[in-house]
Amino acid sequence: MNSIELFAGAGGLGMGLHQAGFHPVRVVEWDRYCCDTLTENKRRGIKAMAGWNVTHGDVRAVDFSSYEGKLQLISGGPPCQPFSLGGKHRAHDDVRDMFPQAIRAVRQARPKAFIFENVKGLTRASFRNYYEYVRLQLEHPTIVARPDESWNEHLARLEGHHTSGSRTDLHYRVVTRVLNAANFGVPQRRERVVFVGLRDDLNVTWSFPTETHSLEGLLWDQTYGNYWDRHRVSRRGQLMSPRAIDRAKRIHIKPDSLPWRTVRDAIHDLPDLESLDGPPAGVLNHRFQPGARSYPGHTGSPLDEPAKTLKAGVHGVPGGENMLARPDGSVRYFSVRESARLQTFPDNFLFHGSWSETMRQLGNAVPVMLAQAVGESVAKHLTAAA
Repeated sequence: MNSIELFAGAGGLGMGLHQAGFHPVRVVEWDRYCCDTLTENKRRGIKAMAGWNVTHGDVRAVDFSSYEGKLQLISGGPPCQPFSLGGKHRAHDDVRDMFPQAIRAVRQARPKAFIFENVKGLTRASFRNYYEYVRLQLEHPTIVARPDESWNEHLARLEGHHTSGSRTDLHYRVVTRVLNAANFGVPQRRERVVFVGLRDDLNVTWSFPTETHSLEGLLWDQTYGNYWDRHRVSRRGQLMSPRAIDRAKRIHIKPDSLPWRTVRDAIHDLPDLESLDGPPAGVLNHRFQPGARSYPGHTGSPLDEPAKTLKAGVHGVPGGENMLARPDGSVRYFSVRESARLQTFPDNFLFHGSWSETMRQLGNAVPVMLAQAVGESVAKHLTAAA
């Protein structure tokens, strides 16, 4: 199934969707370091990227009309800095917001479906009108903002069209949900809002895939199961928070879901960097990064829980989420390879740039496994409707 990947970043969303059966005929990304990462891994023969046609440039310069009738999917993570909700601001002309470009791509190419993702913060109450504005534009991509129209005037017109019952133009059935990657087997508590739309004429009924992993599953495994034996770690001295202990005591039947995967699950077989004189042979992007320290609000990700959400960092400095917090209270920064494991990138995937630059790429990425889970569900329904 042919697709286009926009705002590709380091390729996590695109790789997961490839594994779900979608094959990008074009991949667009403006960041040079991300493009270097994409093209290098294509050159190195990463299977999921074999046919990627990577365009290094501004998506605003791309005309998608030539793809009309040729695509099953458009996907991506549009950069989004919500515009001011006051005044006569022209939302469609805000250079900080790339959702209008994603919507333009849908309008021009008319794919059977789309998958777009963004930060959970987009669903905050203070951004509620913006969130609704994005959703209605995705449902009705041909209702375009007029040159002299403010965003709230455009929103009102979209609402009027949406409630009119008219569906003669291009229309998508759109569902959105905040997904926690940990609930789909990713060793990281990473919440993203996902927009999925299926073209109305396909008459497809769809819902988000069922979660497969849970905190209750992890608590059961650590309290009654073989988590500690599996890792050859003594239960003695392993700390659980009072809240976790209380919750575990209330679990009387083994959950049907699998346990959340932890940092230890993800990185236990990688060489210990602090015991080596240099980077280990045969392990890509696995170097010790000095300088980690703990202070309030910067305490690291516990070894025996899913990692906190990896962040891109501020001014080139990743935050406390990008540190490993050991049971003895010591901390160190995750290596790039460890962070890639937490984002479920394959071990043969090579990241380009300095440590801070590659951590930025990873902090902005979509976990490959999460993308695959959503993509497989969409692909299944599109195949059934064909």
